[in-house]
Amino acid sequence: MKTHMSSKQKLAIAAIIVAAALLSGWTLLQGQDAQAKAEATSTHQDEKKEEHGHEESKGEGEGEHHDEEGEIALTQEQISAAGIVLAQAAPASLESGLQLPGEIRFNEDRTAHVVPQVAGVVESVPAKLGQKVKKGQVLAVISSSVVSEQRAELINAQQRLALARSNWQREKQLWEQKISAEQDYQQAQLALQEAEVAVRNAGQKLHAIGAVSGKATASLNRYEIRAPFDGTVVEKHLGLGEAVREDANAFLISDLSTVWAEIIVSPKDLQQVRVGGRAVVRATAFDATASGTIAYVGALIGEQTRTARAHVVLSNPQESWRPGLFVSVDVMSQATEVPVAVTADALQTVEGKSVVFVRVADGFKAQPVRTGRSDGKVVEILAGLQAGDRVASTGSFALKAELGKGAAEHSH
Repeated sequence: MKTHMSSKQKLAIAAIIVAAALLSGWTLLQGQDAQAKAEATSTHQDEKKEEHGHEESKGEGEGEHHDEEGEIALTQEQISAAGIVLAQAAPASLESGLQLPGEIRFNEDRTAHVVPQVAGVVESVPAKLGQKVKKGQVLAVISSSVVSEQRAELINAQQRLALARSNWQREKQLWEQKISAEQDYQQAQLALQEAEVAVRNAGQKLHAIGAVSGKATASLNRYEIRAPFDGTVVEKHLGLGEAVREDANAFLISDLSTVWAEIIVSPKDLQQVRVGGRAVVRATAFDATASGTIAYVGALIGEQTRTARAHVVLSNPQESWRPGLFVSVDVMSQATEVPVAVTADALQTVEGKSVVFVRVADGFKAQPVRTGRSDGKVVEILAGLQAGDRVASTGSFALKAELGKGAAEHSH
């Protein structure tokens, strides 16, 4: 059965189709417009970000200020407060040195091995190890039969002398009065002279061993060991009640106000080491330096070592130079003139390079330099500095610390 649509129905269907087409087109246009807006917004945001980043980078570049590398900005007040002292690089006279190994030893001219000189038994030992003693001070007391015999001999000789003198005076009077013969007077005079010789002989025996005559019988055997000079008791080998021989090494006394720095000299260096030459001695165990004069250079070369010995006399008022201490000795030769030099204190090491801190308008600049010869106080500058340049001679270490601080800040 065929169905026939009316014209009204056909018009309604056509209207529906047209409305659907219009709705679909409008929806598509809305989607494209939203996408365009999103893209435009994204692009605008990116541009803003770029512009903001550029402004930030610009702001950082304008606000941060870096000093030129190696420069330290300091005012005059800061320089004075830090104790920095300036000095000019200038020509100088350098004494070149030959460095030799050495060792501190006792001054043998002021060191004595004290022996009793008589056998006996130790009664007391007043001296202590390490004690400072004066010349003539009693170190120990020994009871000695030898001393007792010698003192007894002196006393007997003195008594015989008194008798001989009395006889001589009597015979002289008798002879002058013509009562006795001249021969009796001459015999009395001869006996007096012999008695005087006997007294002198007995006294000299006691003096030779350092003993004094005892006035009381109980002290005839007392023998006192005394210090030969002012010094320090370095060694003590006596004990109370100990029997000692006359050649026993009882004490070692040394005057430590001066010591020797003994050095070993090879044959090739002997021409530079001369008596009277100046030497600088440096301790290897601690920071200490002293100057002295070469007092002795050995005339012989040792058969075993094939070297010669020499020594420098050092003043030692504080006794800081102790015997046995290892040292290095710089033997100074003739002075050499150099065109540019600075004090040793002006030099510092930065990143493995020698630098000095040169004064510039706003503070100091670390200037690398090439060094040459040195005598321990003054250093030759071969390159990097000119005569007349002002550098920090005192307080350069503080500048080095400040430079390191600035480098650490820049690295962060």
